[in-house]
Amino acid sequence: MATTAASFIEKRGNDVINVLNGNSSTDAKREAVSDILRDSVDVRGVAQFVLGRHWRTATEQQRGEYLRLFEETLVRNLSSRFGELRGVTFAIGRSQMASDDEAVVATTVNRPNNPAVNLDWRVSATNGKPLVIDLVAEGTSLRITQRSEYGAVVQRSGGMDGLLRAMRQQLAQMEQREQAN
Repeated sequence: MATTAASFIEKRGNDVINVLNGNSSTDAKREAVSDILRDSVDVRGVAQFVLGRHWRTATEQQRGEYLRLFEETLVRNLSSRFGELRGVTFAIGRSQMASDDEAVVATTVNRPNNPAVNLDWRVSATNGKPLVIDLVAEGTSLRITQRSEYGAVVQRSGGMDGLLRAMRQQLAQMEQREQAN
């Protein structure tokens, strides 16, 4: 699994880099990256993990909207950095099993005019297919950080509807920033 995970991360990373370095419009790049993410990230599994115990109490309608907003937020967060990610390269480092069904693939991302960043990709086989389930940047887990942030929003805003409202507002702000640039 560790070797399969490393090959998977290398291929998917190169796919994203090719999109970022291409001459397509931002919208076309966003759509291409969105397709890659859908195919290589366990979006539903990560979204459920991030929501934690609140997933069980959410209605089907809330879950559906949350999953849609979660994926769009993921894509928009990445697409907001397209300009600064142009010219990025990465190198695969060590890959090892973290558990019986999860591998960790270390990468070093080199950005023009910026220090290199170490990223560890946590990969699990879902239905026999490798999928990213977490990204650890400089020792910090993205899904655990998001779980803490989303949990705080649910608590502060009075529940799942408050989180969905906050997510819609965040996406609207991202869209406004994109249009201003």
